[in-house]
Amino acid sequence: MFFDAGTISFPGLGIEGINPPRTLPFSIFGKEIYFYGLVIALGFLLAILYVRFRVKQFGTNFDLVTDAILFAVPMAIICARIYYVAFRWEAYRSNPISALYIWEGGLAIYGGVIGAILGLLLFSKVKKQKITPYLDIMALGLLIGQLIGRWGNFFNRECYGEEILNGFFLRMGIEGADGVVRYWHPTFLYESLWNLVGFIVLHFLSKKRKYDGQTFLQYAAWYGLGRFWIEGLRTDSLYIGGTDLRASQVLAGVSFLAAVIAMLYIRLYKNPDGSKMLVNRKPETAEAEPEAAVEEAVENEGVSHP
Repeated sequence: MFFDAGTISFPGLGIEGINPPRTLPFSIFGKEIYFYGLVIALGFLLAILYVRFRVKQFGTNFDLVTDAILFAVPMAIICARIYYVAFRWEAYRSNPISALYIWEGGLAIYGGVIGAILGLLLFSKVKKQKITPYLDIMALGLLIGQLIGRWGNFFNRECYGEEILNGFFLRMGIEGADGVVRYWHPTFLYESLWNLVGFIVLHFLSKKRKYDGQTFLQYAAWYGLGRFWIEGLRTDSLYIGGTDLRASQVLAGVSFLAAVIAMLYIRLYKNPDGSKMLVNRKPETAEAEPEAAVEEAVENEGVSHP
């Protein structure tokens, strides 16, 4: 659901009279630039900078991560759009080409996550890399992208929830065409805050990982739990067929349960100690190679100069 009329306020936060523009006040080569796309691009850029800062702690390097990004990002965008259009096909049926107009909004995060995973699977096969450390890195980058990217929904005037009839402090006021202000759940704000907390928590937990893939499972559980609750408040959910089942809410619940079960299984039956993580295997290899090189040089020196 979009809200086009009037100003926006957050009275509980002391914010009044906001009128967010959808596009920049100028065009580039005759094309309007949407704040929605700019905000998503900003989230992506900050996620890349963070990943660059942390990459060595996961046992890889930024060159390989860059390759992984080149595989994952295009797949994420394509699948995010496919997911959205598939559950909103009636809006595109009469003009199918409009399904390509992603700058107007309409990217589903779960479709993006699925696409990113598929891209990383392809990357791991082509580059012969273990996928789980990259899933961990991706999870942290996703949280940054999501917590910032949700504000693209604010500029696009979409993704808000049911009407609020009480004085809840995070309520969002929208002035209608009739001049009357009504209050709604700002679900884009809820999700942004939920992802911010998740990022902070997982940033520190990721430093105490016991196995590759642990941070990704924690992300799936955290985001799944929050999205399951928030999706139930939204008024613009994508539904499965002709049912009353919200697609992202179902997927969020399944993700949460699957991640929790997987973590419990690993903890109870595998009880990893971290020794098999990629980051803990690299130093051993790196130390062995110089030692072997020194021994070989000494032997060669002995042969050449008796």
